Amino acid sequence: MDMAATPEPDFAGLDRMMARGAAFFGSRYAILGGAMSWVSERNLVAALSNAGAFGVIACGAMEPDRLAQEIAGTQALTDRPFGVNLITMHPRLEQLVDVCLAARVSHIVFAGGIPPGSAMKRAKEGGAKVVCFAPALALAKKLVRSGADALVIEGSEAGGHIGPVSLNVLAQEILPHVTEVPVFVAGGIGRGEAILSYMEMGAAGAQIGTRFVCATESIAHPNFKRAFIRGAARDALPTVQIDPRFPVIPVRALQNEGTKRFMEHQAHVLARFQSGELDKEAAQLDIEHFWAGALRRAVVDGDVDQGSLMAGQSVGMVTKEQPAAEIIAELVGQAAAALAARRVLR
Repeated sequence: MDMAATPEPDFAGLDRMMARGAAFFGSRYAILGGAMSWVSERNLVAALSNAGAFGVIACGAMEPDRLAQEIAGTQALTDRPFGVNLITMHPRLEQLVDVCLAARVSHIVFAGGIPPGSAMKRAKEGGAKVVCFAPALALAKKLVRSGADALVIEGSEAGGHIGPVSLNVLAQEILPHVTEVPVFVAGGIGRGEAILSYMEMGAAGAQIGTRFVCATESIAHPNFKRAFIRGAARDALPTVQIDPRFPVIPVRALQNEGTKRFMEHQAHVLARFQSGELDKEAAQLDIEHFWAGALRRAVVDGDVDQGSLMAGQSVGMVTKEQPAAEIIAELVGQAAAALAARRVLR
């Protein structure tokens, strides 16, 4: 073989590497959509599943009736499997699980904390596969013992609410030691070569969110999409807390006027607390309420100055609006080409 020639992408080899993850979801590829509030609704979710990935509805703060409508709307657009992401802190978590089971949703993804044992048991007994997020090895092992059918390990490169550890470190810490269930990687993944590298380390596949925000099928406002297309990795930064007495859950987002105002708001609330105008609880609530509705204002209304532009560091790899199927084909093609190149070198 001419070593200078570019080898044909190894799609068959990639299929073999993705087989476990794809079989778990019942999808063509071991790629699941990250659940992004206001973005991961019926149109994008169905488009991802129809294109061979595994779409996931972001339930977020939806009430049970609203979630039932969204599931039905998704089922009208695809006959492929898809999942629902439920936030463990939702006050009606078990009712939301029941809604998923009644609609025969195949996979329930619990996010935002350790799911209550009762909710996991309810989901599994109802016939759904359970996916949980594991931010550390000890918790990964605990979740597997508790019945998780698969795990997602999400690094701090991700958009939205993040933990403190990068995917690079989490993968090294967790992948060699958790093999009983499929483990999917997430956070900062924007190209197929990265998916391949993590699968070579033992991952079953990858969860991707940011790359799909500018899918043609995404209902995100044109202003929101333009902000992503213009954004660079260095623009997607975590929110900063200015006083440890008033913790701020880190949220990675593109910087804008809103993020600047948030710093000023924290300082103003801190001054009111120190003067005795606010007690500690009221001050904490005031800080937490600053971003209420901010993501919807950005995604739905297009207010990209004051709204929240939650984005992962892979945002710099979002360069244009394109169909979901085209994005997935790019990712798969990049991974297959990289796999073929590795085999030539060997």
